[in-house]
Amino acid sequence: MYVCGPTVYDEPHIGHARSAYIFDVIRRYLVYRGYEVKFVRNVTDVDDKIINKAREEFPGEDLNSSFKKVADKYLSSYHESLKILNIGDEGIIEPKASEYIPKMLAFIQKLIDKGTAYVSGGDVYFDITKARNYGKLSNQALGQMESGARVSPTENKRNPLDFALWKSAKENEPSWESPWGKGRPGWHIECSVMSSDILGDEFDIHGGGIDLIFPHHENEIAQSEGAGCKFARYWIHHGLLTINGQKMSKSLGNFITVKDFLNKYKNGDLLKLLFLSTHYSHPVDYTDGKIQEAKQAYEKITILLEKLSNVKVLLKMPDNDLVVGIKYKFMEAMDDDFNTPQALASIFELISAMNKNIYTDNFICQAKGLLLELGGILGLQLYKIGVKSLSEEELSLINRRNDAKRACNFPEADKIRKELEVKGIILEDTKDGTTWRRKL
Repeated sequence: MYVCGPTVYDEPHIGHARSAYIFDVIRRYLVYRGYEVKFVRNVTDVDDKIINKAREEFPGEDLNSSFKKVADKYLSSYHESLKILNIGDEGIIEPKASEYIPKMLAFIQKLIDKGTAYVSGGDVYFDITKARNYGKLSNQALGQMESGARVSPTENKRNPLDFALWKSAKENEPSWESPWGKGRPGWHIECSVMSSDILGDEFDIHGGGIDLIFPHHENEIAQSEGAGCKFARYWIHHGLLTINGQKMSKSLGNFITVKDFLNKYKNGDLLKLLFLSTHYSHPVDYTDGKIQEAKQAYEKITILLEKLSNVKVLLKMPDNDLVVGIKYKFMEAMDDDFNTPQALASIFELISAMNKNIYTDNFICQAKGLLLELGGILGLQLYKIGVKSLSEEELSLINRRNDAKRACNFPEADKIRKELEVKGIILEDTKDGTTWRRKL
């Protein structure tokens, strides 16, 4: 798998989280099904946005050093956010554009030698007239695209749809030596070079946001095929994220970073439940109301697993018909183009069955094991629920409340219950005694 990763010029937002999470779930499920997955997620650390951010954050400094500071800072923030969200990095290959300049130069020269690219005024462009079936990924006709394309005064290309493989250096901007003069790579070339270098000239899955289909992925295909590579067999594009029906932007004041979300809700699994409830290929609209719905769903899981905190998990293959049936419903959903809404529905079917059969020992042990297993495939940190211990003070308060109840001192019992709620502990009285859970 090759997935288009972040351009590191700002704090990662929840749209970045959705993209990273979707492909992490796909990777996890493929591994679960027995595939050996080689996963590549690139980092664009050479870009106009990074250079502009360097001017903003380090005014007066040499751009050759300050742009690297910006890239390193925001890549570190991206990694930190993914780690907190439990979006896996195990075995992930993460090449940086800045590390691939020599191989990009060799790839561009190959295109020139094949006659699919040309040098013009210190720039190098891909000749779109040499691309086979250009527009096949985005289902656009070449003539329609040409009619809407324009050439800016700073460009030296022959055709409006030709795109830059190498851009000549501007004054005081970061640049590298090349056979065509100092400059830096165009955006599209890095993905063709990285994917072919790490995964070979043909690989299984290429992923990214739906906004990358044109022109980025279309241009990747053109230049890779122009170099004689077969490129990706399958494309997976995810829908975009909006905030209350609007595009997320700082100017609208609705820009939500991963850190903003975690500071407010403290639990990354709530964001994941929102993402899982919509098929990856569809847009998802983020609202506080939907997060509250996710919170209620998560509370159902929390209440159940905290009740079962002392129940041992059976790690053997489940033989209970109900457990086996739900497991295969989950797998059928995920086999059907990674249909996470249906997969999630099967998990809540399992939770409902567990609540109805909570005192059936063999079933509940197997069901708990399956719940944790399926949650792990979806990157949910359910294994952490129910393992939080009580402090001595909290345990003492619960015991005092139980004593007060037994003595029919209900005002004192209610007072202690409220005191515990302030501490974030919710008590529930059942026929088998009092249980507790942490408030979300």
